[in-house]
Amino acid sequence: MKLLLATNNQHKISEIKNIIECNKYEILTLLDLGLNIDIEETENTLDGNAFIKAKKVFELTKLPSISDDTGLFVDALNGEPGVFSSRYAGENATYDDNCNKLLNELKIIPSELRTAKFKTVVCFYLDEKKYYFFEGIVKGIIINEKRGSNGFGYDPLFVPDGFSKTYAEMDFNLKNQISHRVKAFRKLKDFLDSFLE
Repeated sequence: MKLLLATNNQHKISEIKNIIECNKYEILTLLDLGLNIDIEETENTLDGNAFIKAKKVFELTKLPSISDDTGLFVDALNGEPGVFSSRYAGENATYDDNCNKLLNELKIIPSELRTAKFKTVVCFYLDEKKYYFFEGIVKGIIINEKRGSNGFGYDPLFVPDGFSKTYAEMDFNLKNQISHRVKAFRKLKDFLDSFLE
């Protein structure tokens, strides 16, 4: 069975393939199919954005499609940046731009009040009547300065509960055991494994 990932983000692609690829199904990307599209995230929920991306690439390819959307929700900022995490500092913001804006917004907030959670929602779209959602959440804190060079996005600022390292200080294998994206995609993998039995 062929499954299509509705993303151009190489970091995501490598993480996702590592979690769910097996001999039961072949994971394809937009690049594999020669599709150079950027689907605008116009919804105000993670579920909504994951859905519109998966639906769009299904309509283009007729392949079962997988999409996800992830947000960092900071309690002291009433859940910001949330669904706007990737464009927190503007439409063409870099990872550094977004991290710097977050640090600026939190500069007067004491460490113990910098609680946050990463949340990923995955949409698996089979057709217009069959689509499924899977969720992964990791709670933690936002630290005062960027640490580490692995990962991407807000990884250098986020320390998950029970750990002293940021996501960006962890090696790939450790992060791939505990992250929000891994939790969501493991649920998808369990579903796929039972679905394809």
